[in-house]
Amino acid sequence: MSGLAALFGRGTAGLPPPAPVEFGWLKLPASPNTCLAAPPGAHPQAHLLTRPLPIPVEAAWPKLQAVAAGFPRTWKLAEWPERFQAQWVQRTALLNFPDIIAAELTSGPAGTGLFLYSRSLFGHADFGVNRRRVEAWLAALDAELRRG
Repeated sequence: MSGLAALFGRGTAGLPPPAPVEFGWLKLPASPNTCLAAPPGAHPQAHLLTRPLPIPVEAAWPKLQAVAAGFPRTWKLAEWPERFQAQWVQRTALLNFPDIIAAELTSGPAGTGLFLYSRSLFGHADFGVNRRRVEAWLAALDAELRRG
């Protein structure tokens, strides 16, 4: 990935081709510029826990897609519908920095599980941006589920 191409690109331009995230094996970097939300007990490094969604994975998938589409400066980077996983890029308003958001829905005995991972591609610290983003996406998904 060319840093300049990623910084000066629009949408997904300049970003490397994405690969699915293996959430079970994901090792978070030592830098504080990420945030991972995961179902309880699903990942030892999770910053936030997600509660089970009260609908089947197949019904939650379009709701997750709608939530992502509602955020500004956010473009779908890739999706793997067979595994209910997608990635988006959200660019910062001021300097156009690209951050990557990955989400996956899983079926479980308590309902639909959600992994949501936001990470900065540049820099070491993010001043809490990724955590606030994950919290905003979780709140938006909760609102979308309440709407029915």
